[in-house]
Amino acid sequence: MPIRLFSLLTLVLLAATTHSQDPKPGRIRVLLLGDSTVIGTVPRDVAPKADHLEDVVRKLLAAEKDLPAAEVINLGVNGDMIHKFLEARYDKQVAKQPAFDFVFIRYGLNDVRHLTDFKADFPSNLKKLIQRLRADHPKAEIVLETVIPYLGEEKDSTINEQVKAVAAAEKLPMLDQYGPYSAELKHGPNMLSYRRKALKEIPEQYHTLIPAESIKAGNVYILDNLLDVHFGKLPGWYTDRHPNLAGYQVIGTQIAKYLIPRIREQMKK
Repeated sequence: MPIRLFSLLTLVLLAATTHSQDPKPGRIRVLLLGDSTVIGTVPRDVAPKADHLEDVVRKLLAAEKDLPAAEVINLGVNGDMIHKFLEARYDKQVAKQPAFDFVFIRYGLNDVRHLTDFKADFPSNLKKLIQRLRADHPKAEIVLETVIPYLGEEKDSTINEQVKAVAAAEKLPMLDQYGPYSAELKHGPNMLSYRRKALKEIPEQYHTLIPAESIKAGNVYILDNLLDVHFGKLPGWYTDRHPNLAGYQVIGTQIAKYLIPRIREQMKK
């Protein structure tokens, strides 16, 4: 199930920051679209001062001294699906915004669970989004991303097959996130996801071990293996597959690796 919004204020402030300033001349503008695995609400809420996905991309680009400064805008939303985004937010958040240079799209995890005919409706919706972007931001390079390992190999593959098919049909580049993310999980199956558990399901004598900032709306969210030694045997401790801060380093690194040579190519032109 999609994660809940713990801090509406956090996202409101993020949106305000995203759209309140005009882009600075010469900056590369990068847009990230997708679901909860893009926006990362829990890491933002538990560790608001940490580097989140857009920060990782921006800092990796800034490390390349020959590249112009980049503005990376994250418009991921918990539980989002393409048709919901098009109906509710696209016009305000994307269509009327200053020009983007790159747009990365990563949907499918919610679509595959809720669309009646996923194999027909998902590619159709994805193509509609691509058409809108091409009309509103004709100079933007649109990049489709595969989903990260999340729902199990069968469902993840079902999503990624459709993403690859649309990328081929629309002659768009595709960025594989599934492969690199899976490779990192060989170092530990739970190293890139946070832990989630209802506070009432954790023995009371251990509550003092839980950092105060990790308790949100009656649930405990631990971003790493901090308390695995105590709670690792609790049922469901490792169930949540949303990325933690380390997971977003992996995802952001792949985006930056794609962007660096492409930006250099554009600079030569």
